[in-house]
Amino acid sequence: SPRPQSQRAAALGVLFALIMLLIIYSSGNGSEVFPYSRLRGRARRPPDLKKWGVKSGYLPVCGNKTLTARCHQCVIVTSSSHLLGTQLGTAIDGAECTIRMNDAPTTGYSADVGNKTSFRVVAHSSLYRVLKRPQEFVNKTPETIFIFWGPPTKMQKSLLKIIQRVCASFPNMTAYVVSPGRMKQFDELFRGETGKDREKSRSWLSTGWFTMVIAVELCDAIHVYGMVPPSYCGRHPPPRRLPYHYYEPKGPDECTTYIHNERSRRGNHHRFITEKRVFASWASLYNITFSHPSWT
Repeated sequence: SPRPQSQRAAALGVLFALIMLLIIYSSGNGSEVFPYSRLRGRARRPPDLKKWGVKSGYLPVCGNKTLTARCHQCVIVTSSSHLLGTQLGTAIDGAECTIRMNDAPTTGYSADVGNKTSFRVVAHSSLYRVLKRPQEFVNKTPETIFIFWGPPTKMQKSLLKIIQRVCASFPNMTAYVVSPGRMKQFDELFRGETGKDREKSRSWLSTGWFTMVIAVELCDAIHVYGMVPPSYCGRHPPPRRLPYHYYEPKGPDECTTYIHNERSRRGNHHRFITEKRVFASWASLYNITFSHPSWT
């Protein structure tokens, strides 16, 4: 009869509206950009980053030496304000190998972050800030090995020439760039660990991602200072506000930066929290420990 049909049509209309609302809600729910817990359920073999082989992945810019460095024990010094006031400088300088990122300085902060810099991993976006301050980043620690990463087209067109010019001015400088093939491997690793294609999910890999993988390649044991665990910014009550970088006291708040990047769909963003979940899964596999704050 017409009446039951109209009732069915109305019910279907309501159901359709509810489904659409649910889709809209889900697409606007920032926490679901990377539903990581679901992705980890599939059976897979963990990556063996030790077999990547550093010689083919990092191309020399200054001279023709291949990257053969190997360290038993490394520390990664993050750029986080969690390091301020820790008085960790002596412990960091006592490590066999110390790895820093981008343009994080040591001058004025050495009591907390030390001075020793065995490796400095630098993004293409930070290259100018590093190389225009050679007294801080090149002359101060001449033993430093620089590893620059960036999109191959950008590196090959202009940035490589800039690095070469600086190398010519500082003959003792040692620098490498991540090869195009290795850049592809970094992307494939992200997809394998998260189930997300980096480009399709509008993600930029962070310097922390590159640094952690490079450290796994070069080091038998890794101690990370100043990196917060993946659940840190979701705590209740929320953590106290801290500048994203220890050397930029008026810069953006750390957790605000992490959450915004993780949730955003417009434009390309780092997925800091997702990356930290991956690091947590690697901790026992690659002998990685975290402190200040501790992850345990």
